[in-house]
Amino acid sequence: MTAPDAAPSGLCTHATEAASTITELLDVLWERAKATTAQDTTPVSASQLRLMYTIDRQDGIRMRTVCRLLASSAPNISRMCDRLQAVGFLERLPCPDSGREITLRLSPAGKKHLHRIREQREAMLHEAIHNMPAGQQRALARGLTELAGQLTSSSGEEPRRASAQPAA
Repeated sequence: MTAPDAAPSGLCTHATEAASTITELLDVLWERAKATTAQDTTPVSASQLRLMYTIDRQDGIRMRTVCRLLASSAPNISRMCDRLQAVGFLERLPCPDSGREITLRLSPAGKKHLHRIREQREAMLHEAIHNMPAGQQRALARGLTELAGQLTSSSGEEPRRASAQPAA
């Protein structure tokens, strides 16, 4: 028995394939934005960038929490933190309530690096979405908002920022 709002299986498969295609296209665009930004700063790997996004969402996050969210081992996360700290993008601080734990935060240079990458990505997306009819833009915004909610609730991560609901 299916839920009343559940989409037919074929529609779900089509949406999954379309989302997968978009993900691949976005990967290419993100790499292009990262490469453009890297001309001004030290290049960062995709794994390090993911770590930076996680830390940016939760300033002062505990290393143990990062390991859980990224499903990675403490030594692996620690090595990435070493590299990010060496280029000036990350700060490690003692945990205020536990002398045995470390908290992580992005340095001003790390925040600036992420800001530039996000600006480039958003400009690319804005240009593509701007060329769509308004009704399709609204439908896309609603669909992506719901998809983000489903993905973040299943991953345990908080979304980067709250987005305004589009006008209906």
